[in-house]
Amino acid sequence: MILVSPDCLSTSYSSMLFSRNPMLSSHLCFTIRRRTFRTKTSRRLCVASSLITSPESFEVGRLIGSYGFMNITSYSAGGMDFEYSGGQLKLQDVGEGSVKIRLYEGRIAQGSLRGTPVVFKVYPGQRAGGIEADMMAANELNAHAALQSSSKGACQNLLMLVGGFETKTGEQWLAFRNGGKYSAADYAKFTSEKISKSISTKETSWNHFEQEQKIKRRRYFVIKLLQGAITGLAYMHYHDRLHQSLGPSSVVLNTIAEREAPYLVPRLRDLAFSVDMRISNLEDGLGTLSEGLWRRAIAAGASTPMEKRAFGIADDIYEAGLLLAYLAFVPFCEAGIVDTLSLQRLLENTFRLDVEAMREYCLADDRLEEAVKFLDLGDRAGWQLLQAMLNPDFRKRPIAEAVLKHRFMIGAVV
Repeated sequence: MILVSPDCLSTSYSSMLFSRNPMLSSHLCFTIRRRTFRTKTSRRLCVASSLITSPESFEVGRLIGSYGFMNITSYSAGGMDFEYSGGQLKLQDVGEGSVKIRLYEGRIAQGSLRGTPVVFKVYPGQRAGGIEADMMAANELNAHAALQSSSKGACQNLLMLVGGFETKTGEQWLAFRNGGKYSAADYAKFTSEKISKSISTKETSWNHFEQEQKIKRRRYFVIKLLQGAITGLAYMHYHDRLHQSLGPSSVVLNTIAEREAPYLVPRLRDLAFSVDMRISNLEDGLGTLSEGLWRRAIAAGASTPMEKRAFGIADDIYEAGLLLAYLAFVPFCEAGIVDTLSLQRLLENTFRLDVEAMREYCLADDRLEEAVKFLDLGDRAGWQLLQAMLNPDFRKRPIAEAVLKHRFMIGAVV
């Protein structure tokens, strides 16, 4: 499954009138009956005792948005598929998933964290979302609980789970510390619309120095955003967790003001499809939510647990490469010129992951000039990194730590 870009955090926050929800129950242990297996066994997943699990400890505010998921329902063997490292990338039929997520403002009402702002992520009960909704909620809760129990301390580039509860109707409410009301997708959308407005109203400054400074601030902001996102990903991989939903909407930002870049803290969220990649887990069997990942791993020639683990890490890096492409283009172009899907199709279908060929194509389009200049910095350092992260052979993609050390990422080119 692929997370669809939500528009849920675009609206500005306002003062809230909180009310207690009378439909809340008092536990946060999810019992999952896995319908995809021919068995009636159930699995109880419980959270660490440090999380707040009493509904009386929270106050729920207003609805701030909702979003859904796309589900890949089939793979076509049409003429657009191409070989890569033993497998094939093919055209996909994509349908809308059944799980609809709602987001609410809120705050902690009791204890030492009283008054702390939170965002509630609400998974529907089985009646509305099926067993899949419970599985996703349980997976996200357990992923955060595992990552937050690390002896190395918490990572500031991951959204922090503070607790949650289950309602009498079966909904799972996960409470996260409010790390910001914007996403990377919001930032890119806001910035591209600002470019379009300045062009349409001819507000572009005649002061070339001012324009250069604005572009430099934008480049620095994007690099800082990518640094934070990849740092969070590196932390996850170090702790044997894959993200598997990395994209512009899964990166939360505390600011989208480019002048505030030194204070920017990007945080990864949306761990519903996170995968436990400990070798013992890979040897025991394949999880339902990760079946698609391991099918692709086998198609690419990864058969042993170690090879599958390497494929999973490389798959996250591929998604991070698409995020790099998105942030290198969308905030530097007018609104509507490029988006997530058009960029991915351009890279995968048109140019078959040949980044140099894509660069030649972009050079011919004046609307993409600033994006090309950005990736051209440091003797085309951005293009080089992008090609490495999107290498068709998963074995040749860099790990997250190597991406962070690349000269394009350390800011030396800005």
